[in-house]
Formats: sequence, structure tokens, C-alpha cells
Amino acid sequence: MDLKLADTNLRRIAARIEAGDVDEALLMRLAQDPRTGAAVLLARLRKRRQREDGLVAHLNDLLELEREQWERGAEHVAGVDEAGIGPLAGPVVAAAVILDRRSIPLGIDDSKKLDEKTRRRLAGEIRAGAVAVSVGIAEIDDIDRLNVYHAGLLSMRRAVEGLASRPCHVLVDARHIPGLTVDQSAYIKGDTRSASIAAASIIAKTTRDGLMEELDGKYPGYGFSRHKGYGTEAHCDAIRRLGPCPVHRMSYAAVRELSGR
Repeated sequence: MDLKLADTNLRRIAARIEAGDVDEALLMRLAQDPRTGAAVLLARLRKRRQREDGLVAHLNDLLELEREQWERGAEHVAGVDEAGIGPLAGPVVAAAVILDRRSIPLGIDDSKKLDEKTRRRLAGEIRAGAVAVSVGIAEIDDIDRLNVYHAGLLSMRRAVEGLASRPCHVLVDARHIPGLTVDQSAYIKGDTRSASIAAASIIAKTTRDGLMEELDGKYPGYGFSRHKGYGTEAHCDAIRRLGPCPVHRMSYAAVRELSGR
């Protein structure tokens, strides 16, 4: 066999695997190929399939709450979650997501369990495939006026009300959203129990991270793009050195103490 031709064929097979163009005939071909490179590709493919099987099983578990609502006739089920309760600076951002049951991205999970690259990729896939995605924001004035807990609820209500398609039921992470005219259910650790809430957690987290990166350019020196407003040692040192900026939460005792107020 011509080695150059063989290498080219393996490269083509590798490209097919990367593109997801895999069938049983290809598996059989690789299994029967005596070349070391073919064995490597077969092992890679089997590992990927095992991982995908695990992701499918996990997604199936995450859809239990949605299936309960679908079986009751609630076609559009929204999941809601927020990001940004804990930081010393920046807004609270909530998201509401109605997943299309026919095109749910594999890998959806609680955003805290995912690395930044995976969160960003999934956020794009969620936005592309969902029935509706909406973001609600509670700004600094809302946080300092209401307190951060109630500002978080406000952001969640705004997210639900901003959905292009009206949900039949809303699944919420651990809270009851006041003022909604839609039936809702709250679940402790909902972002680990519902695919819709997990998807919302990903959208909320990536949206807020993007906003904090923009604020880093507007208010340089605080390091918002790195710590996203959380009370890291570097952030606290920056507040002591520079004083608070307009996006710091002055209703927080820690911010007032760090700024000498």
C-alpha cells in the first residue's frame, strides 16, 4: 500500500470523525485496518461515543421536570436563573430560556460546573436552537434600592416578561418570582435538576461576564474582566486604592468599609 495515500486516507477519516460524519461502516473499516493510525482513530472515536452516551444520559436526567410539564400539556416550559448575587460590583443578570425539545444541545449543565470555553460554546448553541431566550437585568440602582435578593427577583421577572413566546409554566431555581401571571415551580438546586434552568444559568453567566468585561474598559484598574466583580483580594485592594466606581454596590457594608465610608 502506498504510504502517502494511506496517510491521506487517514486524514480524511479523521476529518469525517471531527465533523461527526460517522457510521457503522466507518467503524468496521477502522477496526479492520492494521495501521497504527487507524487504531488511534478508532480509540478516539470510541472514547467520544462513550462521552456522548454519558451526555445523552445526563440530559435525559435533566429533562425530568420538563417532561412532567410537557405531559400535562405545557408545550413551552421556561427555565429561569440568575448570576451576580455575590459580587461587590456590577448588575445582577437573569435569563429565561424555553428549550426546543427537538434540539437541546448536549452538555448543558449548571454553569458553575462548566469551564468558560464550554459555557460560551453552549450559550451560542442554546440561543441558536431555543424557542425563546430572554435576559433581564437589575442595575446598581435596583440593587442598592431593593437589596440584592429582591433585585435578583426583579431581574428574573424581567427575563420572563421579555420572552418572545409566552411560557405555559416556569421552572425557577429555588425562588418564587413575584408578579408573574404564569404558573411557576421552584426547585432547590434547580440548575442541577432541570435542563431549562441549567440553560438559563449558562445564558445569565455568560451575559454577565460579557458585561463585566465591558465595564473593565469603562472603569480600568479594578480588574473586572478577571474577577467579574467578586470580592477577590485584588479587587478589594483596588477599591482601597482607587475608591469605588459607579458600578460598585454601595449598599454593601464591605464596599463602604473598603472605601473608608
